[in-house]
Amino acid sequence: MKREGQIKVDSENLFPIIKKWLYSDKDIFLREIVANACDAIKKFQSLCLIGEAEEDGSAPRIDITLNKAEKTLTVTDNGIGMTEDEVEKYITQIAFSGAQEFLDKYKDQTDADAGIIGHFGLGFYSAYMVSENVEIETLSYQKGAKPVHWESDGSHTYEIEDGTKDTRGTSIIMHISEDGKEFLDEYKLRSILRKYCHFMPFEIYFTVADDKKDDTADEKDDQPKEIKPVNNISPLWLKAPKDCTTEEYEDFYRETFTDMNLPLFWIHLNVDYPFRLKGILYFPKQTDKLQVMPGEIKLYANQVYIADNIKEVVPEFLMLLKGVIDCPDLPLNVSRSFLQNDSEVAKISKHITKKVADKLTSVFKNERKSYESYWDDISPFIKFGCIKDEKFYDRVKDIILYKSINGDYKTFGELPKQNDKVYYASSTDVQAQYIKMFKDNGLDAIILEHNIDTHFVTFLEYKESGTKFVRIDAEVGEALRSDEQKEQTEGDDKIAEIFKSALGMEKLTVVTEALKTTDTPAILTINEYERRMSDMQRIYGNMFGETNKASETLIVNTNNEIVKKLENLEEDKRNLLCRHIFDLAVLSQRRLTAAELEGFVERSVKVMELL
Repeated sequence: MKREGQIKVDSENLFPIIKKWLYSDKDIFLREIVANACDAIKKFQSLCLIGEAEEDGSAPRIDITLNKAEKTLTVTDNGIGMTEDEVEKYITQIAFSGAQEFLDKYKDQTDADAGIIGHFGLGFYSAYMVSENVEIETLSYQKGAKPVHWESDGSHTYEIEDGTKDTRGTSIIMHISEDGKEFLDEYKLRSILRKYCHFMPFEIYFTVADDKKDDTADEKDDQPKEIKPVNNISPLWLKAPKDCTTEEYEDFYRETFTDMNLPLFWIHLNVDYPFRLKGILYFPKQTDKLQVMPGEIKLYANQVYIADNIKEVVPEFLMLLKGVIDCPDLPLNVSRSFLQNDSEVAKISKHITKKVADKLTSVFKNERKSYESYWDDISPFIKFGCIKDEKFYDRVKDIILYKSINGDYKTFGELPKQNDKVYYASSTDVQAQYIKMFKDNGLDAIILEHNIDTHFVTFLEYKESGTKFVRIDAEVGEALRSDEQKEQTEGDDKIAEIFKSALGMEKLTVVTEALKTTDTPAILTINEYERRMSDMQRIYGNMFGETNKASETLIVNTNNEIVKKLENLEEDKRNLLCRHIFDLAVLSQRRLTAAELEGFVERSVKVMELL
């Protein structure tokens, strides 16, 4: 026979779970208690707006007092307060949300939802992660209300009686446990407040009750001395973009990220529909030419810090940026530290990506010179984003710039192509000779010097079928060959054999070409595909199997005067010069190994002795 029953929750068993497992980081307890204080103030303000409560002229504020001698930490607000019945209802019923009940009750009369933080009714109990005992002193805003005192040591019992509080609001007095004694340190608490509460919506004052370091204090006066709020109640992201100045954006960047290097530019997000989203994303200046420095995007909900770099909200490539995003509509989990899976999260992430693409496009179209001036810094972000999100690439592909060896910037459609090939240099230092050859012959190529370009050129070939990217030292294009059509001669074959014999390298391919340039006796090329695979193996270790060296080809220039004379030299001199020519070709392609350098120095001395 089917029966129905009611699931029972034993608080004696639930408390240890809450204390140990509800929050991943003990520091969060202070955020939760202060957030509850913010909610209490917000509720009072909302009731005043609809005439159910009366303002008394006091400014909203939250006071946090550390008393090292008594081992207490107290958080006091001048919010709505509680009656005895409300204490019984909201405090003693675990997971009963007073915030949610308030929203449900006044949803048609006030916009309280725009600022209410709590939803789960568990934040108060985070205090027990660091406390052996917690007291509540509270006085409701209601006329004739009596103060209430509540106390519990975190077991399944509590005591409640008349209190002593004579001003509206609530004080949470936490008696810090031995396990939580680190939270009796002033600097530890200040760092927690800066991290979690720096932008909360009401002024927060932090004082140390037994601190007498204030030079202006009366030595007999042991009352706490307030200085100034520890938080910024009006973060810049709350302002309309049109009302913000460049100086304000830069000051906010310094304040938030303690970075003295000014950002390149920023994107101000301000969305009210279909979800609420505000924030500022900064493009920082990259100080490392080869590596992308990690960014930091702080996620907030109603000005309450949640976490850094939550990948469900912030696309992975944007985590290279620095910024803040405040989205009250985020579906947070119970501990308010992580997101629940929700289709809205994906929409938010896509919208952020679209706004970034729109901003970049706008800057490109309206301020191209400025855009070009910081392209070298932002290009790793853009390229990484394209690889990670093809839709993002489709949005920005026409504003991706490529720096030419002549120093100007071109879009993909403006790139110099030779038989659908785009030549590029991965190092202006190492490949300087090849670049000079191109310039001397009126040819153009682009510079792709960042580590991410190894992946990006492969991605571009996939997206822009028909176009092949070839490193400038990978082959001799038709444009570098002599204009005179010259067939391979017996003499050319002999020169190739002379080099093969002198070098004695079985894996090295030696060919002859009549190049336009006459200054260079030989160049070394490396197979483009094999070199890319070698680069990938170097970057990712053994993920792609054992690292294989890409095959090299020595191209001997038959238009060079030294090469023309080799055939008539004595064998020893000829072999020496062949080795020296090869060394020079290697130097133009890559750095010499220690052994190669030693041999190069020895042969250089012998070459000078020929004079």
